[in-house]
Amino acid sequence: MGFQIGFKDIVDIFFVAVIFYEAFRILKRSGAVNLFWGILAFVVVWFITSYVFALELTGAIFDRIINVGALALIVIFQDEIRSFFSHIGARFNARTFHKTLHTGRDQAQLQENVSQIMEACKSMSQTKTGALLVITRSQDMIEYTSTGEKIDARISARMIENIFFKNSPLHDGALFITHGKIDSAACILPVSNNSQLPTQYGLRHRAALGLTEKTDTVAVVVSEETGHLAVAMGDKIRRVKVDELEQILTLALKAN
Repeated sequence: MGFQIGFKDIVDIFFVAVIFYEAFRILKRSGAVNLFWGILAFVVVWFITSYVFALELTGAIFDRIINVGALALIVIFQDEIRSFFSHIGARFNARTFHKTLHTGRDQAQLQENVSQIMEACKSMSQTKTGALLVITRSQDMIEYTSTGEKIDARISARMIENIFFKNSPLHDGALFITHGKIDSAACILPVSNNSQLPTQYGLRHRAALGLTEKTDTVAVVVSEETGHLAVAMGDKIRRVKVDELEQILTLALKAN
C-alpha cells in the first residue's frame, strides 16, 4: 500500500514547521542556536539507534537521557519558551481585537504625538543626549514599566528632553509610551546577548534590542556618542534617518 498524504497531513506538517521555525528564530536571536543544533543532532542519533538499528542497550540509555533532558530543557530554555508563548499571546491579545473594532483613532492627536517625539529626538540628536524610548503595542509591559518611575503624562518634546537631560534623575533607563501617553521612565530593560551586534552599539542599543527581541515593542535610541538615531524592532536594530523615523513612529503609535 502506497504512502498517501491528505489535507490533514499537510496541515499537520505546516503547524510543525511553523513551531520549529519560531523556535529556531527565537533561539537564534538569543544566541542559543548552537545548543539547538546540538540537541537536534542528539535526537537524530537517538532515533537512529533506537528505531532504525534497534540497539536495545544504547536505546535504553538514550531513553533515560531524553526523559531527564525534557525537564532540563524547560529550565535551560525558560526565557525562550516564555518569549515563544508571549509572541503567540500577542497575536490573540484582547486589546488588539478591541482596536480592530475601533479604528477611528484621532488622527490629529496621533500626528501631534509623532511631532512631539520627532522634535525631541531631533533636538537630542543635535545635542548628543543619550535616550531610549519604547513604544508599546499589543503586549502588556508592566514587567518592565514597574522597574521605573510612573509618569502618566501627555507626550511633549519638552517632557521627553527633560527626562533624558544628563543631570535628570530619570535619564538612565528607558521611557515607555503607552496608549498615547508617557507611561513611565528610568525603566530597566533586558540586554541582548546577540554577539553579532556592531561594536559601535552601546548599552542603550543592546537594551533596546534586548526588549524588542522578547516583545512586539518598537524602541528608538539616540546615541550620546554620535547623536545618530536607531530603531529596534524584533531581532533587528539599525540606524535611521529623520524622515524614516517619522514613518516608523506613525505606524507604531497607531498600534499603541
